[in-house]
Amino acid sequence: MTSMSRARVARRIAAGAAYGGGGIGLAGAATVGLLLAEVQLARRRVGIGTPDRVPDAAGLYGGPLPTAGEPPLRLVMLGDSTAAGQGVHRAAQTPGALLASGLAAVAERPVRLASVALPGARSDDLDRQVTLVLSDPARVPDVCVIMIGANDVTHRMPATTSVRHLSGAVRRLRTAGAEVVVGTCPDLGTIEPVRQPLRWLARRASRQLAAAQTIGVVEQGGRTVSLGDLLGPEFAQNPRELFGPDNYHPSAEGYATAAMAVLPTVCAALGLWPAEEERPDVSRREGFLPVARAAAEAASEAGTEVAAAMPTGPRGPWALLKRRRRRRVPEPEAAPAAPSG
Repeated sequence: MTSMSRARVARRIAAGAAYGGGGIGLAGAATVGLLLAEVQLARRRVGIGTPDRVPDAAGLYGGPLPTAGEPPLRLVMLGDSTAAGQGVHRAAQTPGALLASGLAAVAERPVRLASVALPGARSDDLDRQVTLVLSDPARVPDVCVIMIGANDVTHRMPATTSVRHLSGAVRRLRTAGAEVVVGTCPDLGTIEPVRQPLRWLARRASRQLAAAQTIGVVEQGGRTVSLGDLLGPEFAQNPRELFGPDNYHPSAEGYATAAMAVLPTVCAALGLWPAEEERPDVSRREGFLPVARAAAEAASEAGTEVAAAMPTGPRGPWALLKRRRRRRVPEPEAAPAAPSG
């Protein structure tokens, strides 16, 4: 599927989500049903070795840093098992801990991490998660990171429904005053036990949903980062290194790769990235595009950021597409410096 045709599909899905349209199929109900069966079989085949308990990474990071009288930044993770960090054994290996440590280093300010992410969650769980995040109006997060979408595909949730729930969650968080960064649907075609041609169909369905998610998120004032093949060609080339013991969830190295790609966007959302990095770099094929085209291009290239730009253009809303240089994420402490609260 070309970038332009992917943009058209994504625009249709996003429009259906916005106006209450029906379930536009990702790759056809029958093929997605086959994909679901294949993925479930793959999970049973390789499921041994996944930690049953997701490490609790909540707490304070960058504790020794001077605060200059400012309270710690608040970072909250929402979404599914990828956001929670399922597949690793230590809290320091989860994406939340890695992002909190990286953000503390860039901001030179402590970061308090919390998570409401739930393994197995689909986008229709985001309303519950956002309600938890916003339960105390005096403690609205500075930034929220959402990773969601894979379970929507494997459980045949209509793409319009998926995007509607995600857009609603972003709108509520932005209205409350939080910045929002969404890691879009990862590429299910990288799951090793899924065979061809279903691997190709999984990739197609994942990219269609990721592009539609991007349109919905950007229109609500959030930013997206394409997780794609979990952030970099090295994931597809070295699956045994970057997948975890179950060949389904990322390993510690995979989560670190993901965190390196998401961190610059989190920092940019908070105004912490160098000003020169905010201008589009033509040499990296960055620039202003209609939001649907930017979404389609981002879905095809992992680690690509899309954020709102000019309010409108001849073909609707516009967005800035950036391919940010990844910044190495510092190793977090073995355990958080203080309990969350």
